[in-house]
Amino acid sequence: MANLTMVTGFLLMGFSNTWELQVLHAMLFLLIYLVALMFNLLIFTLISLDEHLHSPMYFFLKNLSFLDLCFISTTLPKSITNSFCGSRSISFIGCVLQFFLVIFFAASELFLLTVMSYDRYVAICQPLHYEVIMTRRTCVKMATVSWISGGLFGALYSGSTFTLPFCGSNEVYQFFCDVSSLLRLSCSDIHIGVDVTLAIGVSLGILCFISIAISYGPIFSTVLKIPTTEGRSKAFSTCVPHLIVLIVFMTTSVSAYLKPHQESYSVLDLLLSIFYTVVPPTLNPVIYSLRNKDIKTSLKKLIARKHLS
Repeated sequence: MANLTMVTGFLLMGFSNTWELQVLHAMLFLLIYLVALMFNLLIFTLISLDEHLHSPMYFFLKNLSFLDLCFISTTLPKSITNSFCGSRSISFIGCVLQFFLVIFFAASELFLLTVMSYDRYVAICQPLHYEVIMTRRTCVKMATVSWISGGLFGALYSGSTFTLPFCGSNEVYQFFCDVSSLLRLSCSDIHIGVDVTLAIGVSLGILCFISIAISYGPIFSTVLKIPTTEGRSKAFSTCVPHLIVLIVFMTTSVSAYLKPHQESYSVLDLLLSIFYTVVPPTLNPVIYSLRNKDIKTSLKKLIARKHLS
């Protein structure tokens, strides 16, 4: 059995055996990556520089942008590099690190989105107490707990996965190291550690979903009672982007991780993984920037300042 666990590396899946299609895939992924990089860096920079955006909502949005930047940088650069170089290899340590970071950033984002729903609840349902409840110190604690919780879950999941013995083929049928592809390469049919970790993750996900539902129930009830159309529109403008981001992220991640395990590879696995790791980090800043007047105003100020200088 000891010989079976001596795995020195894995082979990530290529999108095509044709060089031209590989280059096309790399260029498409590179374009997506640059767009996500630009928008997330833009939001992070605007919130950091503009004092008018130093509020709890934008503090969490700044954290979300940084998370998305890290999340998409974990998978796409390696896939792009492999496609351009005609290589598919990733070292064992590299696979472990990539696996850990994907789970780390994904879990942290779910916890952070849950915290952001509570922030919107306090802002809309308890506006007079907002500054007292959502202090700078409280916001930093909430964000820190989200990051630490994601890190602990990532360590637990990667630890339980990579203690399994691997044998046979070392070809990962995915463009990054994910749990379902790695389980196919395991010699063991018993994945107690992975199953327990998955159960913990599902339980935490359900708790997050319940917390979000509890927050948004009173939010919509309060917003609908606002007498003016302008007031309702302003309240919805801060909630709708967050709700869209939540729906996109949770539906794609749940579909990817709770899909019934199959021994054979399918195109659906690839599509789900792309929607789970690529789409949310790319769409999140676009959703927020297009519907947020403060972000657009801050951007205009920055452009005007650069133009005058």
